[in-house]
Amino acid sequence: MTHPRVAVVGTGVVGAMTAWRLARRGAEVVALDTYSPGHDRGASAGESRIFRTIYKEGPDYVPLLRRSGELWRELESTTATSLLTMCGGLTIGSPDHPDVRAVRACAEEHGLDHEVLDTAEARSRFPQHRVDDDEVIVLDPAAGVLRPEPAVQAALRAAEEAGASVLPYHPVDGVAETSSGWRITSGGKHFDVDHVVFAPGPWALRLEPLRTLPVEIRLITACWFAVHDPAAHRPDRLPIAVRRHREAGFSCFPVLDGVAIKIVPHHLGWPVLDDPDGLPRSADPEFARAASAAAARLLPGTTPHPVRIATFAEGFTPDEHALLGPLPGHRNATVMTGFSGHGFKLAPVFGEIGADLALRGSTGHDITRLAPGRRLP
Repeated sequence: MTHPRVAVVGTGVVGAMTAWRLARRGAEVVALDTYSPGHDRGASAGESRIFRTIYKEGPDYVPLLRRSGELWRELESTTATSLLTMCGGLTIGSPDHPDVRAVRACAEEHGLDHEVLDTAEARSRFPQHRVDDDEVIVLDPAAGVLRPEPAVQAALRAAEEAGASVLPYHPVDGVAETSSGWRITSGGKHFDVDHVVFAPGPWALRLEPLRTLPVEIRLITACWFAVHDPAAHRPDRLPIAVRRHREAGFSCFPVLDGVAIKIVPHHLGWPVLDDPDGLPRSADPEFARAASAAAARLLPGTTPHPVRIATFAEGFTPDEHALLGPLPGHRNATVMTGFSGHGFKLAPVFGEIGADLALRGSTGHDITRLAPGRRLP
């Protein structure tokens, strides 16, 4: 078909990137979302997200990350928007911690530039973190911080400029296969398309064709802590960090608002949500106290009481790798969900893959690990 019709259901970062890549390749695209672009309920929110190239989740991601970095820069150029600040990335922990070992193994396998800082050098170069006597830092220079809400809006703007129709406040009421493709229903309107890309984020299980997918909805909570010296905590002096400590684990982000650093605690768990629309909008006191204790122990430049707290819903799979590929049991449908808290950085290449699958039925990128029909624990 000269101009295949494709519906993208969901305009979080993955859906937005897919709409962009489809439209620029000549597809007739309609992208629908219940909310507005860059909203604050799903995983495409929260002021900052990590980009890193040395990947503890598996060295097979590195080619995807390299391509994703290229596409982030293409989107910035296309939209005259600054989205990715390369400030470096730190993995902090014991040399024997599985994540520290995995990061070093990934770097060595792919010959990626990195440094391993012993305790004394780590303390000297990054005093913003308290480093214990038995800890090291692995520095990834090809890492940085992303701006999620502007990224979603930029991708959708680029999609619209390429001819896509973006429809916020259009919850999908029904999806049905037809003899030639799919019919998508929203607010009494029908959209007949040749292919549908499902990128619904944590709302996946609301859609009938996706209800049996192994996706669990979890609550992610982020906390911002005011810093005594904002200049020392800006991206030019403080890389993004993933902390693996015996007492606390968290992701840490530099100051972007002029006031506070952000941490996303890992050690406090991510509770299961029955419904993403039932998302609590604040943390309970026990969580806040525990996050404060982590900041007081490990981030000496902070006032260890949150000045801001935000909550988000995210879809997790049992092995914490996305479901990305043809939707099992259906024709002319692609599913992209279950990114398990680490999909944002890869969103541009995932969008390229989604466009490949919708237009060609295959992709040159290796996504074997992400096959929706794979055996899961």
